[in-house]
Amino acid sequence: MTVQGSPSDTIRRRIDLDLRAIEERHGVRILFAIESGSRAWGFPSPDSDYDVRFVYAHPCAWYLSLGQRRDVIERPITGDLDIAGWDLRKAMGLLLKPNPVLLEWLDSPIRYRWRSEPTMALADLSGTVAHHRACWHHYRRLATRHRSTYVDGRNRVPVKKYFYLLRPVLALRWMRLIPDTPPPMRFQDLMAGTDLPSPVIDRLHRLVALKARTRELGEEPHDPVFDALVEAELTHADRPPASVAPRPATTIDDANALFRDLLTAVWR
Repeated sequence: MTVQGSPSDTIRRRIDLDLRAIEERHGVRILFAIESGSRAWGFPSPDSDYDVRFVYAHPCAWYLSLGQRRDVIERPITGDLDIAGWDLRKAMGLLLKPNPVLLEWLDSPIRYRWRSEPTMALADLSGTVAHHRACWHHYRRLATRHRSTYVDGRNRVPVKKYFYLLRPVLALRWMRLIPDTPPPMRFQDLMAGTDLPSPVIDRLHRLVALKARTRELGEEPHDPVFDALVEAELTHADRPPASVAPRPATTIDDANALFRDLLTAVWR
């Protein structure tokens, strides 16, 4: 699938070189690396950065230390490359909560590295955790913050910021209509799966197309169609989500066994 905003071969080579340098410098192996920003969300601008996120593993002996060790790797932002990653143990602990950001990483349509067997095992693990309430809190908090920061009390709204408000709003709508499935990462998939009225879909498509062509969208008066959608979904989201069908339970023993299997698979 060709994704709008996908990196060129030149950018991919730059990212691959940086990822190889990270592996060599830190003595780790990367399970997967993906795009996590507006390019993966489906509404890039011509000058959008490349937000590369990854999960990595140290050799088994690294995890046997008594001391606390740093569990993230962050590279200084260089030009349009923003690269950072989480250690596998940290990632799995967050996945069990679950952490909606990590669920999005596993759903990213733009992949730079993808060790299929261990990464799919993580994806399978994500399918056993009760995502609904954690995602509801996450997207409700995002939507509320973006609305209060960029929309409420303003006569004119930064058009670009509507995207950062509407994406969590559509994720909340997805969870209300399709509670058994975590909301997808891509804005277009959220639009397609949430039964939006045609006028809303048309406006959103036009805005996505405009953002893809324009570096700076500026400010405009409130869009009443978008404002009505936001108000309706946040009103629904004021109520905690209804219970959904339970998923197969994952015990900490299951997760520990998978962690050990993944380390073996990555370093074999």
